[in-house]
This record gives sequence, structure tokens and C-alpha cells, in this order.
Amino acid sequence: MANIEIKVPSPGESISEVRIAQWLVADGDVVKKDQVIAEIDSDKATLELSAEEGGRISLLAKADETVNVGDVVAKIDTSVKPQKEEKKQVKEEKGAKDGQGEKGKEVKEEKKEKKESPKTAEPVGAAHATPVAKAVMAEKGISSDKVKGTGPNGRITRGDVEAYIAGGITAPTLMNGWGGTRESTTTKMSTLRKTIGDRLVSVKNETAMLTTFNEVDMSAVMAVRNKYKDKFKEKHGVSLGFMSFFTKAVTEALRLFPNVNAQLDGENIVNFDYADIGIAVSSPRGLMVPVIRNAEQMSLAEIEGTIRELATKARDAKLTIAEMTGGTFTITNGGVFGSMLSTPIINPPQSAILGMHNIVDRPIAVDGQVVIRPVMYVALSYDHRIVDGKESVSFLYKVKEMLEDPAKMVLGGKDPGAVLAGL
Repeated sequence: MANIEIKVPSPGESISEVRIAQWLVADGDVVKKDQVIAEIDSDKATLELSAEEGGRISLLAKADETVNVGDVVAKIDTSVKPQKEEKKQVKEEKGAKDGQGEKGKEVKEEKKEKKESPKTAEPVGAAHATPVAKAVMAEKGISSDKVKGTGPNGRITRGDVEAYIAGGITAPTLMNGWGGTRESTTTKMSTLRKTIGDRLVSVKNETAMLTTFNEVDMSAVMAVRNKYKDKFKEKHGVSLGFMSFFTKAVTEALRLFPNVNAQLDGENIVNFDYADIGIAVSSPRGLMVPVIRNAEQMSLAEIEGTIRELATKARDAKLTIAEMTGGTFTITNGGVFGSMLSTPIINPPQSAILGMHNIVDRPIAVDGQVVIRPVMYVALSYDHRIVDGKESVSFLYKVKEMLEDPAKMVLGGKDPGAVLAGL
């Protein structure tokens, strides 16, 4: 008997233990090489654990158990070949062709159903999904025909299932018991969620956090976006959103007010000659903050492309630790969920965070006249130990100025809007 040990890999530097979120195989199952067998939670991300070789697996750790990095959590007996399962399947398929066996009966019934209802077809992707996607759908009670597969040949991925749930389309079984049953359920907090909570509490306790507010007339940005969005997408292959305008305005303001981009290191203040902007992304597994490196050097198209790439990775739980560390400033957008105003919490060890909110038509005074304009409230939370009140207010006002007059974000040009959009 040749046993292969499956050890817990290191999710990243400084992480010493993880939690077995769930096993995707049962003890004694015959697995294939590179098959995903489990999901593990760390304090920064959720990772997949794969079989290094094919064979019969023995599980040495329980689901929801906390284990150390490097621990052996499973063994695979490689003397048991997974081909045996495949031969059984081939035999079943042969029996199906001959009309024999259980599968043959199923095929006959299926053919009979097709004759009775020839127009009824199985939805694309309903018959095949990744093992992780199948496990999540089974856990949540989601039918595969409700989820659109984006993988090869319409294969349903875990990201597709999580996007379906995150999109607000909840499976009926998730609502079972709602309506006066007086029952309750208890679920253990994930390692990631617990870490996020601990960090946010520490920020409130260990920083002199204050928040300053302002309002932005979004007319100019919306005009540029509406004028160039079609050409922008045609040329760059990405949509022109508001986040790129805000990121560009923030990087310009950080250049003028460097302490908003600084961090405390003991009794020292560390200033950066670059802007690595964290973009808060809501994923099915919690809040993720992937980082756009050197955002101060990027065009709107490059920012939009990077945001789309990172947001997709967050949705599919494929963000690496490196992609979520090292930011110097963070932007969070509660407006996509309908938030009118909030006080965002600083992402440590950074010194400030900008909160965006929803855009609402509001009456404002312009040249002594009351007019209706699309207005967004913005909030800047900052650490008063590093950033003075004057700097914070001036920084936020500079962001407001550039958004209300996008030409200030570029140098010259006959058509500043076109220059800004990279057209």
C-alpha cells in the first residue's frame, strides 16, 4: 500500500492555522489526481485543497476543525486506482445502450419522455458542474437549472453559484421556516469573518478616527460618461464606470495631501511615493479589499480593467494574499446597495478611507437658483493621529472639485473629456 499524505498548505505569511470549512468528498471515496477535495478557511481567504494523486482517500480531520499549517489532514491509498470507477461507468453506459441495468432503464424512460415532450430540453450546464459548485448547490438547495454556467462548455463553477446567491435570487429552501416558527439556527463564524471583525474592532479602539463629509454634483462626470461610454467600451473592452473617475480623483488629491496616503509605524510616519488603492468588494464570503498597484499611473481604462479582473477573482474566491495586501488608501462604495450616507471604517494600517454613496436627484443652489442635480454624498474617515482636520477637509474638497470639473484631472487638450477617457 502506497499512501500519499495531504498536508495543509500555507495560505500566506504569518498564517499558522486554518479551518476545514467543508470536505467535498467522503471518507473512503476514490478520488482523481488534482480533484478538489476540501475548502479551507484562513483569516484572509478561502482556498481549495486538491488531491495530489488518485486513489482511495482517508480523512484524518473533521469538517469545521481548526488545524495547523503543515498538518496531515488526509491520506490517499494510490494502490486503488480511480480507473475502476471509470470502468464501472463505461459498463453502465454500455448497459444503457443495450437497454440493460438500472441506467438502461433510465435511458429508456428518458427516451420515452423525449418522445412525449420533444420541445423540452435540459438547460445548458444543468448536467455538469464542478464538484465545488455541486456541493454548494446541494448545501443551499439550489437547482442547477437556475444557475447559468460560465465555464467551458457551459460548466457551472462555484463562482456562478455564488454570483446567483449574491444577486439576491435566493433558493426557496433558504427561506424555509421563515414566518413565526420560533426556531433558530447557530452557525460558526468563518475564520475570515472573525478576522475582519477583530480588525475592525481594533481600528475603533486603537485609532483616533474621525469622519468628514461633503457632497458632489455628479452632472459633469455623468455627462462625460454618457458621451463616451460606447466608444470607450468599443476601444478598451471595458465599461466606463464611476469608480475609475473616483480613483483618478483620489490619486491626484493624494499627491497634494501625502499624509492621507501615509501610515504609522510605531512613532514614525511612513509616506509613499505611489498610490496603491484598495477597492472594497462585497463577495459571497465577506468583504474583500483587492489592491490596484500604482493607480496614480493608470488611465481610466486600465483602472476599469483592473477593477473588473480583481472583482471577478473576489467573486470566484481566487484572490491571492498578495493581491489583498499593501494598500495605501481604500475606496468603498456603499451606494451600489442604496446607502445614502455612512462613516466607513479605516482599513489598517492605512490612515484614511473614502466612502461613496448613491446618486440621488436633489435640489441645490446654483448661481442663486434652486436646481435639481444628481448629487452624491461622500465621506472621508481618517486617523487624526496622522491627518489633521485641515488636510482631511481639503483633501475631500479637492476630490469634489475634480469630479465636478473632470478637466482638472487632465493637463490641457481641446476636449478634456475625451483625453480623460483615453479616446
